[in-house]
Amino acid sequence: MSTRSLYQLQEVVPEVHCLRSVDNLFVVVKEFKDYPFKETKEEVLKDFEELAGKLPWSDPLKVWKINTSFKKKKTKRKKINQNSSKEKTNNGQGDKTDERDDKKGFINNTLDSHILDYYENPAIKEEVSTLVGDDLASCKDEKDESSKEETQPELLKFRVTCNRAGEKHCFSSNEAARDFGGAIQDYFKWKADMTNFDVEVLLNIHDKEIVVGIALTEESLHRRNITHFGPTTLRSTLAYGMLRLCAPQPTDIIVDPMCGTGTIPIEGATEWSNCYHIAGDNNPLAVNRAANNISSLLTKSQIKEGKVSWGLPIDAVQWDICNLPLRTGSVDIIVTDMPFGKRMGSKKRNWNLYPACLREMSRVCRPGTGRAALLTQDKKCFAKALSGMGHVWRKIHTVWVNIGGLHAAVYLLKRTPQAFIHPSEQDGERTPW
Repeated sequence: MSTRSLYQLQEVVPEVHCLRSVDNLFVVVKEFKDYPFKETKEEVLKDFEELAGKLPWSDPLKVWKINTSFKKKKTKRKKINQNSSKEKTNNGQGDKTDERDDKKGFINNTLDSHILDYYENPAIKEEVSTLVGDDLASCKDEKDESSKEETQPELLKFRVTCNRAGEKHCFSSNEAARDFGGAIQDYFKWKADMTNFDVEVLLNIHDKEIVVGIALTEESLHRRNITHFGPTTLRSTLAYGMLRLCAPQPTDIIVDPMCGTGTIPIEGATEWSNCYHIAGDNNPLAVNRAANNISSLLTKSQIKEGKVSWGLPIDAVQWDICNLPLRTGSVDIIVTDMPFGKRMGSKKRNWNLYPACLREMSRVCRPGTGRAALLTQDKKCFAKALSGMGHVWRKIHTVWVNIGGLHAAVYLLKRTPQAFIHPSEQDGERTPW
């Protein structure tokens, strides 16, 4: 499922909403902003058991069923295309196929393509809704499958995955998943299966917030598009969220001056292909990983499309973050994962690095319209650096994120209209850029 069509399922069941976690896309069953946790572990786990029977499962399960049937249709369509291509190669020029079979295959392919368009292009929803309502009901295969489900209801297999963050919980993630999953099994009469499951129920707990959801993606999304990993590879889902905060517009120039393995610019080139993305880093190994990831993604897209691609709107460059080879005011958006001072860099070096980074970013970023989304866990150092750059950067919003147990923040900044004045220009000298 592409990121561009993440929220298309809401068109079908508008009462529910879809969200991204750090790993996957899920439909929300219920969200609790300030959940009243009990004092003892036994009481909390008892609440989880009672909670399973009180949640509004019907609409989220509708979305899950639609999404599952959509994936089956897509897989079936691929198999039909593969079989048809094999038959063409095996039959040769002199063989003739039955006209009735051709008509059936044409109708099935046309129908499947309309179904795909129904979910991926909401503008034609009214036109295709009649097709989905009438033509699908007339298909014998659909009738047979639905009749089998009615006479012999399939026993679904499920598992519960608990993602917990916070230090004040008296229970573990496994305990919460175990008791909550047991209650779901009693409520739905489903069969628990940790590996070959049909439904994955998500129990996301962050301090006093609880979000219960049903996963819509089978595989984890946080490693998509990345094949070469570094010591601090950013999750693709988090990279997408940071880019989305900046609301990229067509023809925008988006730069990640500390790209690492290139997760942010690769995610940007995939989802915002009408923008131009530049990945840069001072470490040659990081630049090499980013280039390999770009090459792997390009090969993957060529295999998927079955033809030679013209490439991606992205470049990888080795440079110094404090002296970027970019013209002043030439960049629209800056999105980067700054060194936390743990695995990369040090807290002591950040006190000099952060102010220098913000100064150089303010030079290359377009005054008045430029914006930046910067991720860091060294919040104290960043706040100090930002306080000295208030004339060129204005903080718009702060989004708190949990990265492997680290309480980090994404700072959304707006470039002020004030022009950048280099210290050397104040002394009468001119900079080469």
